[in-house]
Amino acid sequence: MADGNPPMDEGRIRWRRAGAMLAAAAAAGAVLVVLTAQGILAAQFAISGVPFTVTSTRLDGTGFEQFGFFDSMTPNSPNASNCLGAATANQGNCGGTVLVAVSAIKSATLSDLCQSVNLGGTNLKITAGGGGRPVQATTLVVDSDLLTGDATFNNIAIGQDASTFTEVPGVTGPPGDFGQQADSVTITNLRQDNFATTAAAFSLPGLTLTFSDTGC
Repeated sequence: MADGNPPMDEGRIRWRRAGAMLAAAAAAGAVLVVLTAQGILAAQFAISGVPFTVTSTRLDGTGFEQFGFFDSMTPNSPNASNCLGAATANQGNCGGTVLVAVSAIKSATLSDLCQSVNLGGTNLKITAGGGGRPVQATTLVVDSDLLTGDATFNNIAIGQDASTFTEVPGVTGPPGDFGQQADSVTITNLRQDNFATTAAAFSLPGLTLTFSDTGC
């Protein structure tokens, strides 16, 4: 669907999006702590609708919750008719709403973290947590439409009402929402396509931000 903008040549960088991502990256680098209004749930803010990829060789988490949710873009977002996530790519116009799986972890460490955003012709890539100094996060909440890896859960409860979760203080899903929670989780070879991430605290040893021909 035409959006009033001139067509973009293949391989050309989307400079407006790149500028927005640079501004966001600069803010994240200055703060390294992201808080929502209550400091807990990624779904509380309007998403850009631009997915980003996150990989890690190993995630270890204490206190785990997961449930389904809908993330929404701002009204008249230019990305509302161009859903780019793995699960939405074949759905065409998503109307500014994306179905996601919300994964919340009370305390997490991630080894060899990589995050990349495709800007069209180049990728903005962030790496951290290598050399035996993993990334550390508390009250980590991630909204994904794709998650792969080899997972092990301890004391998991599947099918629990998401509004009754207790593993991550302050984080619950809507009443009647199907979900699962566990005392702990380990995921190796983690790969996610995400639309939002928040954390009460986020420590990234060895942080590097660069542009790259390849993503994570």
